[in-house]
Amino acid sequence: MIKCELTDPPLENQRETTILLIASRKDVAAMNIANQLISNHGFAETSERTFGNPVYIKEIGNGRIAKLAFIDVESVDAQSLCISVAPRLLVFLSRHRSESGTPTLSVHTPGNLGEAVLGGLPSTVSVSPASSMKEALKSMKKRQEEMSLEYEVSYECTHHGPSLAFATMFLELGSSPMQWGDSEAAEAVARGALAAVSRTKSYPAVLGIGGPHYNSKFTKVALNTETAFGHIVPKYAVRTLDTEVLRQCIDRTVEPVTKVVLDWKGIKGDDKDRLLRLLRDIGTETVKI
Repeated sequence: MIKCELTDPPLENQRETTILLIASRKDVAAMNIANQLISNHGFAETSERTFGNPVYIKEIGNGRIAKLAFIDVESVDAQSLCISVAPRLLVFLSRHRSESGTPTLSVHTPGNLGEAVLGGLPSTVSVSPASSMKEALKSMKKRQEEMSLEYEVSYECTHHGPSLAFATMFLELGSSPMQWGDSEAAEAVARGALAAVSRTKSYPAVLGIGGPHYNSKFTKVALNTETAFGHIVPKYAVRTLDTEVLRQCIDRTVEPVTKVVLDWKGIKGDDKDRLLRLLRDIGTETVKI
């Protein structure tokens, strides 16, 4: 459950079959993506309100519904968001920012592998919906190719808040204000969100370790095989990784994690022996790529 600290009422009448998509009203890209869902994909306004904002709803089959809600805080600061019943899946629609400004459509699980620098709780990761993230990644890639969008489509590593005890993912449009306002790219992310919430198939899940913040190797594997990545630990976080957080990354994944995939060249030499010792303690099969 999300810790309730806000004075506003919780989302009402939640069911275990409910899937939530959340957009921050402070986030230009999130509002752009949400507008695509409302304008192009049948999300209809209801009388329900959360934090004073209208809630939109869409039937997605098999007795499941998706709700689109708006919050007045940044998504990374939503640790104290008050939800009465844990949803089946929570999808944050969000902008992505990078120094390079590379146009990017990305997906990742939130949570902190170490210090809580940008929201969330220290050394606490959210539950990773590996199969839903894979479907979103595939859908965004398909749309990017169909529309010849000059964007990269990629997994990001696990990072920033919030740190939540149920399945949570971020779908992001970046990496500068020019892209945040791009309606075609926002439509690609909206379709990724629909693919994530409508998912019916489960894939074998793995934990990825190594490589940069945006791991093109892991992205290529997910796009070309049945493998779905849940949490991803980047090269810069391997040195501070411990057994507790490593176990979290495995246990806090919706699907059973069948193995750990190592971007072997993307791990610093000084960190390799220690990492292998940690993995032996965990006892999960490892594969080097």
